[in-house]
Order: sequence, then structure tokens, then C-alpha cells
Amino acid sequence: MTQYLAEPGTHTRPPGPGERPGWWREAVIYQVYPRSFADSDGDGIGDLQGIRSRLPYLKELGVDAVWLSPFYVSPQTDGGYDVADYRAVDPMFGTLLDADELIRDAHVLGLRVIVDVVPNHCSNQHDWFRRALREGPGSPLRDRFHFRPGRGPAGETPPNDWESIFGGPAWTRTENPDGTPGEWYLHLFAPEQPDFNWENPAVRDEFRSVLRYWLDMGVDGFRIDVAHGLVKAAGLPDTGRTGQLRLLGTQTLPFFDQDGVHEIYRSWREILDEYPGERIGVAEAWTPSAERTAQYVRADELHQAFNFHYLGAGWDAGALRRAIDECLDAMRPVGAPSTWVLSNHDVVRHATRFAVDSPEQGLRRARAATLLMLALPGSAYLYQGEELGLPEVTELPDEVRQDPSFFRDNGQDGLRDGCRVPVPWSGTEAPYGFGPVAGGPSWLPQPGSWRHLSVEAQSGDPGSTLELYRSALALRREHPALGAGDGVEWLEAPEGVLAFRRTTPDGRGGLICTVNLTGEPVRWAVPGRPLLSSSSGEPVPEGDVAELPADGTVWWAV
Repeated sequence: MTQYLAEPGTHTRPPGPGERPGWWREAVIYQVYPRSFADSDGDGIGDLQGIRSRLPYLKELGVDAVWLSPFYVSPQTDGGYDVADYRAVDPMFGTLLDADELIRDAHVLGLRVIVDVVPNHCSNQHDWFRRALREGPGSPLRDRFHFRPGRGPAGETPPNDWESIFGGPAWTRTENPDGTPGEWYLHLFAPEQPDFNWENPAVRDEFRSVLRYWLDMGVDGFRIDVAHGLVKAAGLPDTGRTGQLRLLGTQTLPFFDQDGVHEIYRSWREILDEYPGERIGVAEAWTPSAERTAQYVRADELHQAFNFHYLGAGWDAGALRRAIDECLDAMRPVGAPSTWVLSNHDVVRHATRFAVDSPEQGLRRARAATLLMLALPGSAYLYQGEELGLPEVTELPDEVRQDPSFFRDNGQDGLRDGCRVPVPWSGTEAPYGFGPVAGGPSWLPQPGSWRHLSVEAQSGDPGSTLELYRSALALRREHPALGAGDGVEWLEAPEGVLAFRRTTPDGRGGLICTVNLTGEPVRWAVPGRPLLSSSSGEPVPEGDVAELPADGTVWWAV
């Protein structure tokens, strides 16, 4: 049942002293996965009051905004991305009043709040879908989804050859009210997540209403899940090939990145612009190119789009430079900021992705990659726990896993649980302060080694990853050459080293970022005064030459 406040809030985050318009152009945004951030009541599952209690930590860390993954009413078939009620908080996370208090507290601290909206699909427990099944073929509710008769003499095969992202066909057959085999419905993800039909006006009206509901509550924006998937090609044509998952992000498919999505986001931008305080829309859009991604952030559409091309570049100087240039070049003509991200709730943590030879190498490279990302012009996204250097948990027992693709064939790797293990806060015994009681439960088990990676263990240690993040975010906020912008000046550097300059708005100073990706120390002419190094100590200049640390990034004042 939808929960309502007696008087919906209209609070917005007040502007900070001297704050410039277009806050999203240089914001550092921290993603919270609510199940795994902080548990206030000891049931082993994170919740809104737990997040609320940790907001001062995020303020001290130095971020500008908090993005919350879904906390709506959901059967949790796909970690909350199967929404049964878009206007209610699932009891496992709290109440609507808890959400209201969280938003208010964040605004008092000067933090903005972005929430997920999931418009491509809902839960099969959503009232619309349940009624559509109950009423059978011909029900007007069925036109709000993609119901189709099957192919073959008895309709026994799916309507087309589309494959689910989670493996298997993207269609499930229904049973008619009389018990006979019925129509098929489309689900690009799990069978419990039927896709909406965005050609139906009722769907468009409903989501405009949902946006207004949360904007009235005071949220500062929306991260739009599967933003590229809402519109399907007319007639739902076959792709003519198998292994469609491998094509994602490389070419346009009939169910992703169709041009019709842009009309939807233009209408959403009109709603966002009606509200004070610069509310924003952020697209999660897997597209074949940076140029296609840029179409989502034209002046009359959304404000940001995730840069997945950068995330996938790997630890390679040439690939990283190409990804950076392609993104900056694509965003410049539409006047949108680039975004940079290294980890999120769907991918292997970058401390593990970069670990080719050892975990120590992975952490070294992860720290260096962070300083590179934070030196680039635009907005940066951090995923909870990366500031602690958390690795992927790769040895979870099968019986505790909950990723739906783990239980299906030929889909994603099914190992997304490894990046969702609850955050360690304090103490030497699990759940390490995640819940209120030592030795209490956590919905996924934490490794014993995490006692050394907790917030408590790292705070005050100048060599820790947490203190590196705090220092980097403070410098990024204070240094006039960092933050917003649309380009970098590349400098000549030895093979395997990236070097670029960021210049202050008045042109009188700047910052140089050097990244040594070779795995060996490299001697290079000192470009300026060292400000911050991803290694445990700053490089010590020797006359006119300094040694750039292996797998390390250094910021230099010039």
C-alpha cells in the first residue's frame, strides 16, 4: 500500500556560500546501496535510518550528493530493481517518514539526495501487472506492458528472439484465467520484471506523477535505471542472432537505445525545471558510443549520463586516454559535463579488476585510478566502500547469493553480490559496526580481513585509502583548476605515462596530473610542486627530476 505524509515536504537543499549554478557539473556523488550501507535495527539489512546516521561521515568524506539505490516496496527479486509501488518505502528499509527525515538531514548538512527511478520495468507484484494477468487477454491493463501471442501452431514459442540480460529468453508465457496456456510477456531482465510499454499514455502519465511525488518530497534528482531501454523498435523485430548480451554497449539493438526515448526525457526535463534548486536527471544508458550517450544530455534533456566507456577502459594508458578524449569530445558540443566512475553495484570493484598479479597491485592501481578520475573535468561518482579500498568478495557461498542472474544460464556472470557485501565501520568482529550489535547478522557475510579495512581502522592513518580519499576530495573542492570543465591539455610523457594539465579560470595557475601505468618507477622532469600522491608518500624531487611511483598518480601544483 502506498504510504503518504500528511503534508508532503517541499524542502530543498540550500545553496552553499558562493556556490555556482550548475552544481552537477563538478559534483562528487556517492552511491549508497541501502541494503549494505548501515543497519540501524540489527536485522542484518541496511535501512534508511542507518543511512541517516552515517550522513555526517559522508559530509566529512567531502562528497556533494548521495545517490540512493531503490528502497521502494519490492519483493527484492533483483535487489529492489523490481518495484511493486513507486510511492512507498519497503518496510525492510523503514517508512516514508524515514525517507523524509533523511532528505531533511542531508540538506541541513549541505548534501543533495538523488534517488533511483526504475521506468523500464516493474515487479510482477505491481498492481497493474497483477490485474493484467487476472483479467486475461483483451484487458486494457495488458497494453501497459508487452503482451503478445506466441509463434508456432499453438503459440508455443516466444514472439521474437530477444534474450534476457539475465539469461534465457526475454519472454515468459502466461496462463489464462481458465488454466489454458496464454500470451507471452516481455521482460528484458528477470521474469519477475515485466517491461512497461512506453507507447501507452497511461505509463507516461504515471511516471510523470511519480517524479513529481518525490520532487515534492525534496529529492534533488533521479538516477534513471536502464534509461536506454524504455522504447522498443516498432513491431518488436527479431535481432537475428544469439549472444545478444555480448553486443550491449557495442551496437544498437531493437530493445535498447531507440531514438524514441529522447521525447520522454524532454518531457521529464520540463518537470525538473519547474522545481527550484536545480533538480537533475542522470541517465544509466548503455550505448554503442560516447556520441550516442551525449544525445541523452542535450540541453533540453537530462543533465548527466554515466560514462561506461571509461569504466571499461582497463589499466592501459592508450585505452584510458582514448576513453577520456572520446567522452570530452562528445559532451563538449552538447554543453554537458562528463562523468567518471570506476565502480558501482553491478560491476566488480576496481581494486579487484585491476589486480592482475596480486591484491596489493590492485589496491595500488585503484588508488591511482581514483586520483586520475578526480583530476578530470566534470562530475565523479563513488561507490560505497571504495574509499576503504574494499576488494570484491569472490568466495561467497552459493547458498547466500541473491543475484538473480546467478540462478539463470547464459546471462550476466551472476556474481554481483560480491560488490554488495555490507560496509565495515568499526570493531574487530563481524558485522564490523554495520549493525548495532557485535556478532550480529548481515545479509551477506563479510570477510575476516575486513577488520583492517573499516572506517575506524583507517581513520587517522595518513597512508590509508580512506585518508587518501578525504585529502583528494578536499583538494578537489579547494583547488580552482579542478572540478568543472570540458577539456584537458595533454603533455608529452614517457611511454605508459599519462600527463595532463588543468588550468585555473584566470589562466594564472593550474594543476598537472601524472599517472604512471607501467608498473615500474619512471624518472621524469619535475613539473611543479607535489600536492598529493596515490602512493604512501609524495615523490621527492631530485633537482629537476622526480621518480614517478609505479602504478601511481601524482598531482602537482604549477
